[in-house]
Amino acid sequence: MFRLLRRKFASLLSVVALATATLFLTVACSGQGSNQSAPIAIATLPWVGYSGQYIGVAKGFFKEQGLNIQDVAFQSSSDQIAAFLSKKIDIAWITSGDAVQVAAKEPTAKIIYTADYSNGGDGIIGRDINSAADLKGKTVAREDILFTKLFLRAYLKQGGLTEKDITLKNMTADAAATAFAAKQVDAAVSFEPYLRKAAKEGGGSVIFSSEGTNLIADVLVVREDLIKSRKADLEKYLKAVDKGVKLLLADDAEALKIVGSKLGVTPDEVKEQKALVKVFDIEANKTIAFNPDNPQNIMGNLELTAKAAYDFKVSDKVIDITTFADESLIKAL
Repeated sequence: MFRLLRRKFASLLSVVALATATLFLTVACSGQGSNQSAPIAIATLPWVGYSGQYIGVAKGFFKEQGLNIQDVAFQSSSDQIAAFLSKKIDIAWITSGDAVQVAAKEPTAKIIYTADYSNGGDGIIGRDINSAADLKGKTVAREDILFTKLFLRAYLKQGGLTEKDITLKNMTADAAATAFAAKQVDAAVSFEPYLRKAAKEGGGSVIFSSEGTNLIADVLVVREDLIKSRKADLEKYLKAVDKGVKLLLADDAEALKIVGSKLGVTPDEVKEQKALVKVFDIEANKTIAFNPDNPQNIMGNLELTAKAAYDFKVSDKVIDITTFADESLIKAL
């Protein structure tokens, strides 16, 4: 099924990402006023739900809108969060858990767009684990960030366990999958394109996934000053993203190839990964994510995540999610 990035390839990606980030992050971010030529630094990780950004860059959709976009690739959610908090990037494509973690330290952070809901693309892989209770005393790899903590807690709770009942290893999603494939850990929290291939190579299976849940969403986060100073540019940015998303949803051959090159998988594997994610375009943001009358709106996810942030001491208070999500840009489109 999914082709796990080989250790050598993953290392190369990390080196390239670090060099790219170092180059781009030396450029001043967009607190430079509303000048359209001023760059906007955008951060992503390898994830099919971020395809609108990948396709938009490769197809020149942002240039068509008169935007100067700097595409900054990360391999670690922790590094991506740190870059946003230090104002080295302007827009972050991150999980809702990461977004809440950001908001705990940056109160001006705002969610302006929902990228996707994971529907099986995130999961926990295990070996000889038949129920959550079987994890007691086992070694589990997961990154020390909010969304993986929340996800792991949801599974442990089924067996009456907490993280105190297991041995934790702090690893990024790709490293956790690699460790499981090498049988260095008993279980791992990861996501595609790493998850299912690592399960197979490590003699295990997916024991818990995001399928049928609203546990993990991906969103776009910006600072409030960017909305105020460059609202028109952000609207153009989202329009360009929407063009890319629509090509992905239509299984456009060139778009699938572009996304595959970013994820290190084939176009057919991109389609398989897409089936595990509900990718949102602008219309879905209007009718689902930012629609208070839709039971699947983003607010339910954020409420759960904000509470978890307080429980895990990521935040010293439960963040007011009613002011965290800013639907003004979506409503204007």
